Amino acid sequence: VQMNSALGPYKGGLRFHPSVNLSILKFLALEQTFKNALTGMPLGSGKGGSDFDPKGKSDREIMNFCQSFMTELHKYVGSSCDVPAGDIGVGGKEIGYMYGQYKRILGRSDPGALTGKAVSYGGSHMRPEATGFGLVFFLNEMIVRKDIAPSLAGVRCVISGCGNVAIHAAKKLMEYGAVVMTLSDSNGTLFCETGFEESDISSIEKLKEAKGRLSEFDFWNSGRMQYFDGMRPWQIGQYDVALPCATQNELEHGDASALVRNGILAVAEGANMPCTPEAIAIFENNGVHFGPAKAANAGGVAVSGLEMAQNAQRLLWSEEEVEEKLKATMIQIYDQCESGSRILGEHGNLRRGADAMGFLTVAAAMEAQGYV
Repeated sequence: VQMNSALGPYKGGLRFHPSVNLSILKFLALEQTFKNALTGMPLGSGKGGSDFDPKGKSDREIMNFCQSFMTELHKYVGSSCDVPAGDIGVGGKEIGYMYGQYKRILGRSDPGALTGKAVSYGGSHMRPEATGFGLVFFLNEMIVRKDIAPSLAGVRCVISGCGNVAIHAAKKLMEYGAVVMTLSDSNGTLFCETGFEESDISSIEKLKEAKGRLSEFDFWNSGRMQYFDGMRPWQIGQYDVALPCATQNELEHGDASALVRNGILAVAEGANMPCTPEAIAIFENNGVHFGPAKAANAGGVAVSGLEMAQNAQRLLWSEEEVEEKLKATMIQIYDQCESGSRILGEHGNLRRGADAMGFLTVAAAMEAQGYV
């Protein structure tokens, strides 16, 4: 779905998951429009994918599908036209297979046509970490500027998911001294009241890379962890901050009510719109600070934009340089959310502020170019 190119080439992720359909892609592409606008980078918006399920497939089957997919998609993408990236079910391996097929068909190199590539063939440092790290940079601004706490040190955090976003958010939170109490997958939740250690996160990351389930994790020997089969993390413990990082509409009315009863102070969305409208209303009606997905999880597309810039200049920036630029971008996004909330007369409402600034940025570009 190529949604809007007023600010720049269409830009968004490709998703391989059984739930993918045209309706979901349109909804995600619209959200991407305003998310990309908030980054301040010249990026349009789009979203794509397939209901192909990579789970349980061999590498050969995944490669064959990616190559067939790109055989059709190549007509619509390019560094100045449409630049896809990864999303659920599409990681570095899948991007590599698609980019190889893209080059094979075109007969030339065009590294800016896809982002999320490995550093060895035109990718950027920090791309795998970008969304999770960016989420924590945004959350840190929320925590400090809204006087929730002097810093993230000691703040109890509940995270859903254990994929790319969740794992790297957990790592960065631990760098800040926060207490990461949960990770989850579609089968259940792993809970540690005293907080995971770095070695735990590394072991879980390796388990997931091997396509394992959290129920298979050797948590019994630690004596610190519990596994809750079939449960999501929201109603298991008491937390200060919630970071839904799994998928859309995962945090519902009952979950939000439980979090509020247990004293939640802030919520920042790591996945694409993981909180239902009913859940968001409960948070806002009870004074819980809320960081919307289009702002809080924009770190991924921000580093994709930085990857495009590096490809255009034939450069490779260091990890430190990319992380510094990512952090600056997330702080700038937070500033825009606050500015938008003031424009609407709803000071401090980051959700409404993000909507306003994203819309005004895209609308101004469309009007200037004669689209409206």
